[in-house]
Amino acid sequence: MSNSDVVPLASLGAGRTGFVAGFRLPDDVRNRLLELGLVAGTAVRIERFAPMGDPVEIAFRGSHLTLRRHEADQILVQPAA
Repeated sequence: MSNSDVVPLASLGAGRTGFVAGFRLPDDVRNRLLELGLVAGTAVRIERFAPMGDPVEIAFRGSHLTLRRHEADQILVQPAA
């Protein structure tokens, strides 16, 4: 996987899937996401965006999580083909 293949999670459209490649979040937020199972290589799908685009609902490992858009922008993913 090259760096050109990596995009912010929030840039995927609703219903699109990507694989976690990294984080640019503060340690406390990153650690909490890691504890929830959102680790490198995890498939994550954008479920929906709120009407104004914030927050973002994601699904991974059978769970749903809502993130602020600025947090989703700091999660780097490789889009699925």
